[in-house]
Amino acid sequence: MKDLVAALGLALAIEGLLCAAFPTAMRRAMQEASQTPVDRMRLVGLLSAAAGVVVVGVVRLLFA
Repeated sequence: MKDLVAALGLALAIEGLLCAAFPTAMRRAMQEASQTPVDRMRLVGLLSAAAGVVVVGVVRLLFA
């Protein structure tokens, strides 16, 4: 549970820094994402989640 909360905090921090440092690019990326078909967004989301789980698993195995 501690890892999950830490990961969520890190994700928020990174997103916030990107929005602060590159507001125009982030706005453009959000506009493009809003025009992406739902099926493609779902696929990208599932693949990203799976990649994240793999990365966390590998890191925990290597550094545990």
